[in-house]
Amino acid sequence: MTGRNEEELEGVTLLGNQGTNYLFHYSPEMLESFENKHQNRDYFVKLNCPEFTSLCPKTNQPDFATIYISYIPDRLMVESKSLKLYLFSFRNHGDFHEDCMNIIMNDLIKLMDPRYIEVWGKFTPRGGISIDPYTNYGKAGTKYEKIAEHRLMNHDMYPETVDNR
Repeated sequence: MTGRNEEELEGVTLLGNQGTNYLFHYSPEMLESFENKHQNRDYFVKLNCPEFTSLCPKTNQPDFATIYISYIPDRLMVESKSLKLYLFSFRNHGDFHEDCMNIIMNDLIKLMDPRYIEVWGKFTPRGGISIDPYTNYGKAGTKYEKIAEHRLMNHDMYPETVDNR
């Protein structure tokens, strides 16, 4: 197997771009994808994003989180720099934690149409309470739909160590 050629990288415009434009408003159009060269097998891609910020829609106070995105790709994968810029675009976005996680998951489903995806936000406490919304999706009518159901029911049975608090 050889590396990727220019044609395969045609839709990836942000990676290596020295003139990066950081947008301060919710910008799903920032997301870019590339072809999965290993569509013949299932495997997880886990993206750990420890610098997520958004705003409380009521108080405008900042909320900080580590976002964990895990997915089993199908034909397309998310390009990581575009994901970074997309997540940065939430910096001035006012929405509840649960909404942000569902918006992120919906945008990634629209971009990649993965076999399976989960998005888990582990927010730092504010007012003495931390909120850790978990959301997932598996393609309907496939084994991934059953995986999504199982993982949703068991996602917190063996909680990971939380080290962002």
